[in-house]
Amino acid sequence: MTIHEYGKENEKVIVLIHPSIVMWDYFQDVIPLMEKEYHLIIPALPGYNPQRKDDFTSVEEITKELEKWLIVNDLGDITCIYGCSMGGSIVTRMLANNKVNIENAVIDGGITPYQLPWIITRVIAIKDFITIYIGKIGGAKLLEKAFSLDELSKEDIDYAAKVLKMISAKTIWRTFDSCNNYSMPAHPYTSCKKIEYWIADKEVKDRKLDIAYTKKIFPQTRFRIIKNVGHGGLAPYQPNKLVRGIKKLINK
Repeated sequence: MTIHEYGKENEKVIVLIHPSIVMWDYFQDVIPLMEKEYHLIIPALPGYNPQRKDDFTSVEEITKELEKWLIVNDLGDITCIYGCSMGGSIVTRMLANNKVNIENAVIDGGITPYQLPWIITRVIAIKDFITIYIGKIGGAKLLEKAFSLDELSKEDIDYAAKVLKMISAKTIWRTFDSCNNYSMPAHPYTSCKKIEYWIADKEVKDRKLDIAYTKKIFPQTRFRIIKNVGHGGLAPYQPNKLVRGIKKLINK
């Protein structure tokens, strides 16, 4: 896992974790809005890193690796951690581990473990894999019909096609299998008092089970509906709104 850092001279640490089917540059429009005030830490997750030929591992392994890196580099006191979709899964697991000190956390459309029979989780994983693999073979335009996305421009479609071409079938399978079924501690606990779960208004129904699970394990969580955006749409399409949301949480 490669870690990209910006604003290293700043004291307050912000960790940004990208969703699946994009690369770390998903935050390219967020960086200039925050790097003068915060120390930004943006991991390029395994399987989605164009600089390394590897595969996605698991939510648990990536969480462990990121925690270790933060602690070794004396960055275990985090002002805010933000994760979207797959990134939200990693934030959820990091909170439950409670290995680093997280003051504020944002789980943006984060995926939580399915509380379903094993055979059903297999069927869902296969369905998700086929959907994305068809996009890998047939082009990113096919993905528009499968997800609650904002309207894609030609540049967006070209970017998605580039990512799909880069990632392996193993990465696609492990991404969805792990994000849907990652393990959690028997008794999840976090010292983080300020947690927000953001739900795009176009995905409220899709996040119903994730909301219920998050309420159960982190009862202090506040839930916010973000208007006029699709799943994962803030960073690329409304970066100013994302930054305002993080700053508002920090300054409460």
